[in-house]
Amino acid sequence: MATAELPTEHGDFTIHVFESRLDGATHVALVKGDLGDGQQVLARVHSSCVTGDIFHSSRCDCGQQLDMALARVAAEGRGVVLYLHQEGRGIGLANKIRAYALQDRGRDTVEANEQLGFEADLRDYTTAVHMFQLLGVKSLRLMSNNPKKLEGVTGDGLVITERVPLEVEPSDANRRYLKTKKDKLGHQLTSV
Repeated sequence: MATAELPTEHGDFTIHVFESRLDGATHVALVKGDLGDGQQVLARVHSSCVTGDIFHSSRCDCGQQLDMALARVAAEGRGVVLYLHQEGRGIGLANKIRAYALQDRGRDTVEANEQLGFEADLRDYTTAVHMFQLLGVKSLRLMSNNPKKLEGVTGDGLVITERVPLEVEPSDANRRYLKTKKDKLGHQLTSV
């Protein structure tokens, strides 16, 4: 693990970079404040999204969710945002762009992944559980709309005590994407 202080537009965080012994992937934890006893920690588990997080694509809600999560943790003064190397729900950046091309031709995000030969969502949250444990987190108030993420982040003594909604206002560019997440992936969204 590598650790340093990281000042951001949302205030000062401590960044921890974890390197997987299994596949060499790097994952990040941004920690705000003293986690104390590790109970009731406000947290987000965010999968990497180059297009949304870095280039601010409006096709998805990823970049906006990441920004909202960092702002909420900063406002609370205590919390964790995990940034997992799981681009495109686990299919990788090149395949995600191939899926975008299929979406441009009428497929939704699930149909595009499946046409490329993948399941709708290949993400695994085992690494997130281990990262939380290494940070001393015991119970979470998890910012997520994804019920599968809530299931995946529990175990090995880690408990989710509350789901904190993290909804982005739909736009013309992402409304179909959000509707597919709700209808086909079970995301708990009220605005679409």
